[in-house]
Amino acid sequence: MSNLKPTLSFEQGWPILQEEAINKVILLVEEGHTSNQFTSEEYMHLYTTVYNMCDNNPAGPEAQKLYQQYKKTMEGYISSKVVPSIQGKKDDVLLQELVKRWNNHKIITRWLFRFFHYLDRHLVPRRSLPSLQETSHLTFYELVYGEMNDGVRDAVISFINREREGEQIDQALVKNILDIYMEIGGDTMKYYEKDFEESMLKDTAVFYSKKASDWIESKSYEEYMLKAEECLKDEERRVQSYLKDRSKHKLLEVVEYELLTVHASRLEENKQINLGAA
Repeated sequence: MSNLKPTLSFEQGWPILQEEAINKVILLVEEGHTSNQFTSEEYMHLYTTVYNMCDNNPAGPEAQKLYQQYKKTMEGYISSKVVPSIQGKKDDVLLQELVKRWNNHKIITRWLFRFFHYLDRHLVPRRSLPSLQETSHLTFYELVYGEMNDGVRDAVISFINREREGEQIDQALVKNILDIYMEIGGDTMKYYEKDFEESMLKDTAVFYSKKASDWIESKSYEEYMLKAEECLKDEERRVQSYLKDRSKHKLLEVVEYELLTVHASRLEENKQINLGAA
């Protein structure tokens, strides 16, 4: 035991981590660096600092203070840098900035994880806490999406409707935004479904309800059915391009209902009229 390095108190160790790890990482990422800028010696120094703050009691008060301070640091960065950079932006400018900020956030999370990994190995499982990555991602979600998810969601839905009307859109940008919902949820559908898909399906129903009402009055039976088939194929392509696979059944069900089921009686009448005319 005498060969062990002395344990650092939180008050002794945190300023080292704040200055040499956290502030440096944030500055590097804000300046556009995406690759590791730390030497192996710097990495070992910072990892050892965390270790020495926790080694005598890996799930004790010092480790818990370190975990909480890590979370507060992420909150501070997001509140001071990320949210202001996104506020006030709309449409594709909003989406582009959000993708940039999320990518930066992931880099910061990945770099800091290397230094604070000791917490994930020892404190997190013993105290049944969210992992450092989960904590980081949920903090981003709560502070960014909690304030502006409506704008993000509406911008994506607007892109989709513009594409439905024949406009070319940036599909890669839309896909990147939808991937964020998945990544925040740990590759589950939780946030994608709750914060995007539900509204997207409702909007899809409204969009095709209007289209069906127009087409049923202006098109022949054959023209209408060809149009319906074309719409269904277009929605399948949207799933392949940027929507999530598990949206496919629900999406096609909505489109079929609005285009075919709602107007089934009228379509049958038009079909018989068409047959009679033939």
